[in-house]
Order: sequence, then structure tokens, then C-alpha cells
Amino acid sequence: MTPANPLLDFSGLPRFDAIQPAHVGPAIDALLEQAEAAVKQAETVSPVTWETFVVPLDDATERLWRAWGQVGHLQGVVNTPELREAYNANLPKVTRFGSALGQNLKLFEQYRALAASAEAAQFDVAQRKVLDNALRDFRLGGAELDDAGKARYSAIREELSALSAKFSQNVLDATDAWSLIVEDAAELAGLPEDVVAAARAGAEKDGKAGWKLTLQMPCYLPVQTYASHRPLREALYRANALRASEFGDSALDNSGNIDRVLALRAELATLLGFANYAEYSIATKMADDAAQVLAFLRDLAARAKPYAQRDRAELEAFAREELGLETLEAWDLAYASEKLKQARYSYSAQEVKQYFTEPKVLEGLFSVICGLYGLEVQPDVAPVWHPDVRFYRVVDAQGGLVGQFYLDLYSREGKRGGAWMDDCRNRRDTAHGVQTPLVYLVCNFGRGSDGKPATFSHDEVTTLFHEMGHGLHQLLTRVGELGVAGINGVEWDAVELPSQFMENFCWEWDRVQAMTAHVDSGEPLPRALFDRMLAARNFQSGMFTVRQLEFALFDMQLHSDYAPAQDSVLQLLERVRDEVAVNRPPAWNRFPHQFSHIFAGGYAAGYYSYKWAEVLSADAYAAFEEAPGKVAETGKRFRDEVLSRGGSRSAAENFAAFRGRAPTVDALLRHNGMAG
Repeated sequence: MTPANPLLDFSGLPRFDAIQPAHVGPAIDALLEQAEAAVKQAETVSPVTWETFVVPLDDATERLWRAWGQVGHLQGVVNTPELREAYNANLPKVTRFGSALGQNLKLFEQYRALAASAEAAQFDVAQRKVLDNALRDFRLGGAELDDAGKARYSAIREELSALSAKFSQNVLDATDAWSLIVEDAAELAGLPEDVVAAARAGAEKDGKAGWKLTLQMPCYLPVQTYASHRPLREALYRANALRASEFGDSALDNSGNIDRVLALRAELATLLGFANYAEYSIATKMADDAAQVLAFLRDLAARAKPYAQRDRAELEAFAREELGLETLEAWDLAYASEKLKQARYSYSAQEVKQYFTEPKVLEGLFSVICGLYGLEVQPDVAPVWHPDVRFYRVVDAQGGLVGQFYLDLYSREGKRGGAWMDDCRNRRDTAHGVQTPLVYLVCNFGRGSDGKPATFSHDEVTTLFHEMGHGLHQLLTRVGELGVAGINGVEWDAVELPSQFMENFCWEWDRVQAMTAHVDSGEPLPRALFDRMLAARNFQSGMFTVRQLEFALFDMQLHSDYAPAQDSVLQLLERVRDEVAVNRPPAWNRFPHQFSHIFAGGYAAGYYSYKWAEVLSADAYAAFEEAPGKVAETGKRFRDEVLSRGGSRSAAENFAAFRGRAPTVDALLRHNGMAG
């Protein structure tokens, strides 16, 4: 019988078309009750074996996390006041359970007993890793604290969860709240037709004349890049830079949230015996300590900054001589850069965008997956949360189901910005067979109009490939234990390896040609235009690199040596910019107030992971460059040694097994045009 509450139905695919905010509380209460009963049972089970202890505990907690994951996902893609209220009301209960689980001394003792048992000697690699991680996580979860310490740890975790949700909601609300009606068409000069059409439709929808501009990325980025009316660029830049800060609605100001998050993280680390939050964060990563990370970032900065300074000098000279801009302001950077790129390479990102039509891009992406791993992506059917969402299955050469994924491509109100992958259901070996993985792939692209398909910029195509790389990491795991299947248990600074690796295939001529068809003529991208794109690939790579290093250094210092009594968050950011930046935003820019990666995501003291993993991904892709005629063979090895292993062995072991050696930075510098 199908449960009346769709969040309690685990018989098949999630019933996203049926989930209502009213379902959340009752479902979470019921699942918490079941999970708590399973924990009680596990505390006293004897003898402790994998089947009597780990499996029942996994069963109960997996149902809770799956249902809660669906609620969290909906909050990110179809946010409504009612859903947000239900999410926020249940968040403390779920957080309390998670904290209590991580501190449960009886469970800790049971895991230790299991580790010491004769059975443990027979465990496979995945089971041993689950056991090792569990023992480590109990220590990091405060299991060895006294009662007062445990209570304080739980209170901190609960407050941090609420603050994280609030931070993200403030950014979303501040983004959605702002719009600008432009009444003079001349002010839209330079903007692509599809952006102007969407702006006109937005104004009409609101019953207004003119064009409605917003801070959603499919509008904001084209204005910054193509709008020749400088005051318009400035207006949107300013609105975007001030979101969720003291300069807007006080109810959406993230200033206090930032200070409180940092204070609580510092207290949490001290409570667990770490010098700072960075050391606590790095305990589960590839890197050894904060000092090693800072040295890595500064070494890259030393290599990249001369290139960045050259990029900036060239841009200033071009803006002055060709565009008549005596000063290069923050809202001029993307515009002047695009003009310089067009002048230097005779190629415009907007021109290229007309060739990357959505159906061909998806066909090309799925073709890459087939070529690398011998897998086919097929359309599938499932209940979805919005009419835009599509659903696919991945099958092997024998037609066997490997996994499934949702694809939600377009930007809309109520959907948080950015692009991400998340797991809905992880792979697991059960008594009834293999539970196949199910993932979400979410982007924020513009949709098609006037009966034409959506067109993607090359950057957006790269973003799609990036998220699919994360998805494949989750989908292609062959590990049957939840705790280390897919990206579970993978060190956070290695998690970007499969995603960044996939981006490289957006630069191979044969693949690009196959995934392009001009939106009007249907012609593939001309080779001459691709060659100009390739020549421009490392255009301003120095500036881009130091910008990423600025974010990573800011994050790491914020969590390792930030002293609020002597400093402010903004002052620390300015010092980091003194060290590495070549483009300085205005003093009123409030970037930290929107830095969701570290204040509302999983990247606190971990933003360096992008650059760390880029070293791994560039080196991994170099294996394909070294054996151009053996793509399927190299792809099989990459799948076998990296993707399929999940977190069942360390990322360093996975990489060494694939490459036959430790990673080096050489390929990254070469790919970015900064070698030698």
C-alpha cells in the first residue's frame, strides 16, 4: 500500500509532484522516531556484527536522510514561504539527532568492539573504511566530550545549521527582491536578443511597459558583459554587490550571521581540541594542515600573479585607447574584457553561444559519457518538482541500469543561484539486490524563446559538464556500503577531481563540433571559430587564477588566524587582496555577505579544494592526452581506479592507482598557459 505521506514512500522514485509543506513535519517526526529506536537497539545489540549492528542502523538513518534530503532539495529549487517555514521548523530536530548520533558513546563503544572482533579481520576494503571513518567521526563529533561539552557541541551545531539556512535564504530573497524597469530601449544597446526578449516578457508579466532586468545570472552576466550603457552596468553591479548586506533590507542583512558563524565555528574547534576551525576541517581532507594549504595557495599565487598583472595592464591600455575609459571600474571589467577578446581573437562569446543549442549540447555530453565509459544515457520518466525538469537513466552495454538523474537547467524565481549536484539516493548493496544511485543536477541557464531551443555560452556548457562529472562520481560507484559509496567518504579537497576533469572535453574539436548546431541555420561550429576560441582559452587566465586564490586564501585565513577583536572580516579580505588581487572591487562591495560556499555550503576552510583538485584533474586528463588513441581504455581505467571506488580508499591511493605516481602541478600550469 502506498503511504499517504509521499516523504515516507521509499518503494521507488521520490514523489516530487505530491510532496507538500504539510507533509514535512509528520514525516520527519515519524522517521526520527524510527531512527532513534534503531539507535537504542544498536546500543545494546550483542554480539556486535556487521549484520546485527551496522546494517539496521544504516537502514533507519538512510530513510531519514533521504526524506530530509528531498525537503532540502525542494527548498533550493522551488522555494516558497510555506516550504521554508516547514524546513526551518524541522531543521533543529534533524540537527539535534545528527549531533546526538555523532556523540553517542554507546555506539562509539559498539564500533570499537566491532573493530576489535574476529569478523573485522574478514571485512572488505569498503567495510574497513566505513569502520575507520566511523571511529574518526565519533571523535570529531564530540563523543569523547563530557556531558557539558556534548550539550554545548549540540547547541553549536543546531545554531550553525539554522544560520547556514538563514544565510542562503537571505541571499536568495535579496536576489529575487531586486529588479529594474528600463523604459528607454537605447539603454539596452549591446545586449543579446534573447536577453532583451526575456526582459520584455518579464515586464509584461508584471503588467509594466519597458524591460525588466534582474540579478538572476541569465540577465546579470549579459548586462555586465555586453551592455554598452555604462550606468546600466554600474546599477546592476552595485545592486548585486550589496545583496544581503547592511545597505539593503535589514531583515536580509548577513553581517551578523557571518560574525556569529565564525564565532561558533571557532568555539566548536576549541571544544574538540583543535587550534582553529581550519584544522578541524582539514582533519577529513587530503591536505595535512592549514600551513600546507596556505603554502600551496601562495606558491600558485607567486606563479600566477605576474600573468595576472600583465592581463590587467593590457586591459587598462585597451579600455583607455579603444573604449575611452580612463578608469577601469569593477562594472567595466567583463565588458572591456569581452571587447578585448573580440578585438584580439575576432571572436565573441555571444557569437559562439548561437551554436551551442541545448539538444545538441546534451547529445554531445551523453556521447562523451558513452565514449569514455561505454554507457548510454536514455530519457526516462519520473515525478518532478517543476515542468522544466527532465529525467534520465544511465545503462551499461548489456542494458543494465547503472543509475538515474534529474536535470533542472533553467533559472527561475524561488530557485537558488549557481549550479550543483546532490545525491537523492546512494548506491547500496541490500538483501534484495543493488539499490541504484539517483542524483540531482541543477543549473541556472536561460531558457529558449520564440520556439527556439535554449542556447548556452561555452562557459555554461563547461558548467554543465562539470556538474555531470560530479554526477558520474555518484552514479558510477561500484561500492555497496552507503558510508563510502559515490562521493560519501571522499576527502572534500578531492571531490572536485571528477567534475573538473570533465570540463576538458569541452575543448576537444571533435566533441565540440558534434555538440553544436547553430540556432538558426543548424550548421556546426566552424573550425576557424573554434581555433579562435582555443587561442583565447587562456585569455586572462592569470586574472582568473588570482581571483580564485583570493577567495581560497580569504576562506583559509578566516578559519585559521582571524581575530575579530583586532580585525573585521572586510579588513581581512582587503589584506588578502593586497597580497594577490589585481582587480580591486569598490570598498562598498559586500562579497562575503553572498559567499554561500563557505557560509551556507560545505566549503568552510575548504574553498582551496577547487585549486587543489584542479591539480589532480589536469594531471588525470593528461593521461588521455598522452594516449590519444586509447580513450576507451584510459576511460575504463579512470572509472575503475577513481570513479567506481567512491570513498572506499583514499583519493591519493585512487590517483596513484590511475596515474602510477603522485600528482604534479605541471599539467595545470600548462593548461592555464602559465608554464615556463
